Amino acid sequence: MEYRTLGKTGWEISEVSFGTWALGGSWGRAVDEREALSALSYAMERGVNFFDTADVYGDGRSEEFLGKACGRRQDIIIATKFCRAGDISDPLTYSYDQTKAYAVGSLKRLQRDRIDLYQIHCPPAWVIEQGEVFQVLDRLKEEGLIRHYGVSVETVDEGLKAMTYPHVSTLQVILNIFRQKVVSELLPQAVSHKVGILARVPLASGLLSGKFHAGDTFAADDHRHFNRDGAAFNVGETFAGLPFAKGVELVEKIRWIAQGRPNMAAAALRWILDQPGVSSVIPGFKNIRQIDQNLSALDAASFTDEELTELRDFYRSSVADHIRGAY
Repeated sequence: MEYRTLGKTGWEISEVSFGTWALGGSWGRAVDEREALSALSYAMERGVNFFDTADVYGDGRSEEFLGKACGRRQDIIIATKFCRAGDISDPLTYSYDQTKAYAVGSLKRLQRDRIDLYQIHCPPAWVIEQGEVFQVLDRLKEEGLIRHYGVSVETVDEGLKAMTYPHVSTLQVILNIFRQKVVSELLPQAVSHKVGILARVPLASGLLSGKFHAGDTFAADDHRHFNRDGAAFNVGETFAGLPFAKGVELVEKIRWIAQGRPNMAAAALRWILDQPGVSSVIPGFKNIRQIDQNLSALDAASFTDEELTELRDFYRSSVADHIRGAY
């Protein structure tokens, strides 16, 4: 395992870390507790020391799994998120009292005294623009409830605005081969501001693993079914904003990335790790097999300048016009 500095936190975190949305739900078959705890333990044995979660993943289920798996281990860093358990359009959701209540609830589920990294969970742009929530987070930091804070954003503009607040340590962004706008428009500024970058949706909801076919279907409670057109939340969180059939079609054009690399998923993750300014990539997982597949990115060859240029041109000519939703 290799480790990278996470922005202003100063922490050295595993360059391939893991998100736990799939452990909580909304990804088809539910993961039982024994399977979840076994997978989390295995990831830690492989050197993973950073996990991302949220209070709404399975209504707290993912946080509870992490609490049981990690306990009070100080060598394991846990990032969680807040605001989507309430009305994200209501200013009271970001008030001191409500934000503290969210934090206390997460701490109880995580079985911890302090939240390592507390992230605002894809709030409306006006929340970032007004900035009052950052004063609330500063107060929680002074009280010792949180160590650092960041923002999970949907758009480049939101990320650029968020990093102007001096105590924002991290940004979580959608970044993958199908979503390259961040590379040129946000990553250089993040480096300049010493803001850590966590790359989410790295496999475009599984598209970039190369395992799907145009006729595939998903369970009714899987976001790849109910949110494929953005009915529940930002469409960019599902298949990176691409229509599913188009995404499958585009994958066929870049299967070459797996040549000389362990697998398609490993190659897609390696592409992200090759972008200057990325602190860690956080794919999801449900089992040990998927952990191994994702960690094989550590053994994947970096992309050559020629390959990077080809993928950048591919994004501009074949992908960008098909992405839906602001980004």
